[in-house]
Amino acid sequence: MAFFPGSSTRRTPTISTGTAIADSAHVGDIVGALGRIGQHESADGRTRRQRFTMLLAVLGPGLIVMVGDNDAGGVATYAQAGQNYGMALVWTLALLIPVLYVNQEMVVRLGAVAGAGHARLIFSRFGKFWGAFSVGDLFVVNALTIVTEFVGVTMALNYFGIPRAISVPLAAVLLFAVVAGGSFRRWERFLFALIAVDIVMFPLAFMVHPSVSTTAAGIVPSFPGGLNSTLLLLIVSIVGTTVAPWQLFFQQSNIVDKRITPRWIRYERIDLWVGIVVVMAGAIAIMAAAAFGLAPEAAGSFTDAGAVARGLHDRIGPAAGALFAILLLDASLVGANAVGLATTYALGDTLGRRHSLHWKISQAPLFYAGYAFLLAIAAAVSFSPDHVLGLLTQGVQALAGVLLPSATVFLVLLCNDKAILGPWVNTTRQNVVAAVIVWSLVLLSLALTAATLFPDISTATLEFGFCAGALVGVLGGGALALGKRRADRAAAERTAAELGGVDPDQIEELDDTALTRAERNQIRDHDRGTWRTPALDTLPRPAFSPLRAAGMIALRGYLLIAVALVGVKIFQQITA
Repeated sequence: MAFFPGSSTRRTPTISTGTAIADSAHVGDIVGALGRIGQHESADGRTRRQRFTMLLAVLGPGLIVMVGDNDAGGVATYAQAGQNYGMALVWTLALLIPVLYVNQEMVVRLGAVAGAGHARLIFSRFGKFWGAFSVGDLFVVNALTIVTEFVGVTMALNYFGIPRAISVPLAAVLLFAVVAGGSFRRWERFLFALIAVDIVMFPLAFMVHPSVSTTAAGIVPSFPGGLNSTLLLLIVSIVGTTVAPWQLFFQQSNIVDKRITPRWIRYERIDLWVGIVVVMAGAIAIMAAAAFGLAPEAAGSFTDAGAVARGLHDRIGPAAGALFAILLLDASLVGANAVGLATTYALGDTLGRRHSLHWKISQAPLFYAGYAFLLAIAAAVSFSPDHVLGLLTQGVQALAGVLLPSATVFLVLLCNDKAILGPWVNTTRQNVVAAVIVWSLVLLSLALTAATLFPDISTATLEFGFCAGALVGVLGGGALALGKRRADRAAAERTAAELGGVDPDQIEELDDTALTRAERNQIRDHDRGTWRTPALDTLPRPAFSPLRAAGMIALRGYLLIAVALVGVKIFQQITA
């Protein structure tokens, strides 16, 4: 059986498990950097020490995806925010914490329950048209993102006197060698070693003598210098580098590749929170290094991350500059590795070929060839002129921020698909939070579009637009909730008619009155523990209502325009 309708029978068939799992490497023991868990083991009846050991074995996908988020583009974006605006934009990071958790927690459930990558689920449930759009976005943005990672490697090693002609090829060979070993555990241990290097952010932050009160004041939302297109582009860049679309594809596929099943979802959520704490600490430390180490003398003069390292060398001392360069190098390597794997995981999903770090090169040639090709292209592009690469770094983050609403919409739709998640589908509360996140991202994207089209637009006008957009979101959400309530009522009335004279209110309340809360929770936990997504080709594809289809097309059309406008803004800055 092929991955999705129309695929070739030459591609890897679905393995005979009765589930959506399609690659035999995705079934077996959890073999992590810090431990091993047998395929049929569980945490039931274990001591606290044993459960902690199991948590260490599960630890990985959430931590790596979050640390990979603080990549070269992230370092540059946070440093720009700190140098140009001090700690005034810390509030953007605080607001992104729930966005990070909500988005990635949905990915955790999809990966563990379905045992299939994000791209494969989109193709299977929404067809080739929407799948091609989603994966096409991912491939383009990811390829550009890896270019920025090589730019980060160049800047970091150039600080130590190593030229680009040596640093870029060396980094590309290292990145490929780590992935191509045919051992998931060896790859994860290498990533953990890189993550451990991030500890240098703490001495770096202390060297610049940060002000706790100034940092705390930055949690209060403000728009230093007024809400203009330049500031909006930076805010969208922070959103794009902190909550990037590639994260959805990487973590879901990495969970599948690590063989994490529903019984370990609770542990994977802890893994995700550990990663969020690390990524937020790193972002604030980088912002503080630039804010207190370079400002106010160099405020507003940000050029690139390499200049930040040299500036810290001149103003604070060689140690500060070296630590920043090490942090930049480390971030670039982790980011390139994770983003590259996100792309080749998706490539395997799309083409229906083997895509696992458990396979050797001879067993999964397309997976490794795609990764090598991506590294080679990105390395070649990274030899472009410096001023172009500097703006490209910011532009990639902005593009990721603009495209994020589309990726989140598909994520929410999948997490409401009962055929995929069964008892693990989103609750009403989760859908409300997800809807607020998606609409907030759309409003931010709209504001950037307006500021780009009308450079002289006032702060008051933009703020009014945000308020109006929020009101539209509340009214729209209320209308959708009312529509769902009416649909549920109509379904209850149809059921009552079929049963002959039963009160519809009793039908609606039957599930709530027949069992106690404890009994309902016990049944739910049992269902969740045993549920796995059936083979995807046995499931009927969900029908799009005319309203939903129109909304999706409108969102896609707008995003195409927004992406073009971000490109215009970057081009204007290049030619200014």
